[in-house]
Amino acid sequence: MITLSDLEKIRPVNQARVEAHKQRMLAEVRAYRLKEFRETAGLTQQQLADRIGLTQKQVSKIENGNIANSKISTLRSYFEALGGDMAVEFVSGDTRLAVA
Repeated sequence: MITLSDLEKIRPVNQARVEAHKQRMLAEVRAYRLKEFRETAGLTQQQLADRIGLTQKQVSKIENGNIANSKISTLRSYFEALGGDMAVEFVSGDTRLAVA
């Protein structure tokens, strides 16, 4: 019978792949939560888009985790339309500075 230790010697864990997968999963969870917040507010993507001056496609991109290319003002509008707010921080080691 092969042990876990034996298997790790044959095929070591690729930490870079593990980390990349972890980041993808976290992005999916965040995206799902955004969709939940919108649905809890009783809004469709189109209704939310109309409220904040976006297209439904832009709202869909945000809710699918594609926020890297979104403007901070767009994300702030999205959150405010759902009754929330947004905080932006600079983080370096133990240092945290609220930016917006």
